[in-house]
Amino acid sequence: MRVQTRAIVAGGVVVAVVALLGVWLVVRQFGHQLQLPVASRTCTVQADGRVVLGADQMANAATIAAIGVQRQMPERAVVVALATAYQESHLRNIAHGDRDSLGLFQQRPSQGWGTPEQIRDPRYAAKRFYAALKKVKGWEGMRVTEAAQRVQRSAYPEAYEKWADEAAVLTRALLGDATGAVACTVGPTPTMRGQAAATALIRGLTMDWGLPGVTSPTDLTGLAVPAADARNGWRYAHWLVSHAEDHGVKRVRFGDLEWTAKQGTWAKVSDDRAARTQVLAEVFADT
Repeated sequence: MRVQTRAIVAGGVVVAVVALLGVWLVVRQFGHQLQLPVASRTCTVQADGRVVLGADQMANAATIAAIGVQRQMPERAVVVALATAYQESHLRNIAHGDRDSLGLFQQRPSQGWGTPEQIRDPRYAAKRFYAALKKVKGWEGMRVTEAAQRVQRSAYPEAYEKWADEAAVLTRALLGDATGAVACTVGPTPTMRGQAAATALIRGLTMDWGLPGVTSPTDLTGLAVPAADARNGWRYAHWLVSHAEDHGVKRVRFGDLEWTAKQGTWAKVSDDRAARTQVLAEVFADT
């Protein structure tokens, strides 16, 4: 009887170890694909497809896309970058990973990607990714996952492909190929207000897009971003909405469409000549 009991216990231990190993392998390969319930502060992107992200994910995606444009990378490069960040961190600027991997792209200080502080800067991380991708001969003709793998050298080289469609939707919206395509809901209490919010937005626009000529009215609650054409206008408008939660954006307007934090959606408004050639934004005023 004692021998039988020991055999049962030993068998149970083996089953438990095998189960834990299976869970570890699944998380290792697909962990970033396993999505938790989306919080109430979300962003919906619709551009020949639909993607739903949290506010922090949306802000990171917008910065990755903008840095790609600033570095004069083609649209395909932005798709590859977003698919890579989707797989590596689920578009979250995380402070952990495999061994010493960090940030959006899970870059490793020990492999020469930069210091931990640099890698945790989304702009720096995106610039390093694009620089590495540019060095890959013939990357433009590769599948998304092949191009990403040549940069990342992952143990799961096919993993990036499953995010190609989502990355393409985000790219179309964030590069201005769709109208009113990014709509975010924000919380009732802004992270920033007034002068601090306006200053942070101008700084973000300048650093992400390299934009000159962004102005702020004297009341320091609004911004005017010059837009040479509709595509550029929607690039900046979608970027502003993407950063609404972390920069206290209350309202964004371009052409005859306006997004408000209160509604969280784009709606038709009366035509305004000023809004045809510039994107107008308003932050929450100081209380």
